[in-house]
Amino acid sequence: MTILVTGAAGFIGFHVAKALLARGEAVVGFDNINSYYDPSLKHARLEHLAGERAFTFVKADLADADAVRDTFARFEPRRVVHLAAQAGVRYSLQNPQAYLDSNVIGLLNILEGCRAHRPEHLVFASSSSVYGLNTKLPFAEADKTDAPASLYGATKKSGELMAHAYAHLFNLPMTGLRFFTVYGPWGRPDMSPIIFTKAIIEGRPIDLFNNGDHARDFTYIDDIVDGVLRVVDMTPVAGASGPAFEIYNIGHNEPVPLNDFVACIEDAIGKKAIRNLLPMQPGDVPETHADIERLAAATGFRPTTPIEVGIPRFVRWYRDYYQV
Repeated sequence: MTILVTGAAGFIGFHVAKALLARGEAVVGFDNINSYYDPSLKHARLEHLAGERAFTFVKADLADADAVRDTFARFEPRRVVHLAAQAGVRYSLQNPQAYLDSNVIGLLNILEGCRAHRPEHLVFASSSSVYGLNTKLPFAEADKTDAPASLYGATKKSGELMAHAYAHLFNLPMTGLRFFTVYGPWGRPDMSPIIFTKAIIEGRPIDLFNNGDHARDFTYIDDIVDGVLRVVDMTPVAGASGPAFEIYNIGHNEPVPLNDFVACIEDAIGKKAIRNLLPMQPGDVPETHADIERLAAATGFRPTTPIEVGIPRFVRWYRDYYQV
């Protein structure tokens, strides 16, 4: 079948597109290749996809309604995996407009494309950031998500609400996935694994906010892809309780203290980090922990990659890609 993957030049989108192609699907990748981080990494990901005959790439912006409309009309995708977004909690303090353009207007355009062309299923990316100031752990889908700690989290929660409205109004099957901290080969350079690895190799200090007392539900990319594909292959069904709409957490279900995560990187590199302990940053939360029982019950999803396996794989990729 033809599957539209937005954010195909991004970290998760690239891996999902690659896995879909490997199992024989036709993939239409959509991405604007913006400069939020070095576009050369995005181009390198796309080079790996471009060699596949079943891959077609559309370079365009989600906020461009005409481009999104034309893409749906041209390819008539049977399923849509909407992973494109303006990511990053801290950057939302600097450039809030980018988050509205991509995460709200961009999603609206995708929803309108689905309304007009009615694919079998829309799977869209949400985030653990929707839990915001919620202090109950682990985070479960039924928990309140009405106290965001960042504009990024607020836009992701807005996206869930918009998608639910379209599912209800137009009988469109949709599933939102609340991603918890994803890492692995081809990861984003603005995220801690690359920031820490680069600094440790170069002998520079790493900044540990909240004095390093954070904990994150780090989830390896292969596990994430497995979960995404399981969800793509199912279709929510409307019932007496509501529309064909589901929200699932997708994470590892085992929070890792940040200091332990750094220690694992140190072991993989063979060099100790210089730690610069700093206060909590605005928009951050001290811990994330995914309750994944709903997703496990619906799809059989269970992550299998601990950081002791995932981090060495990531460091090997980093050394190879950056030639260090």
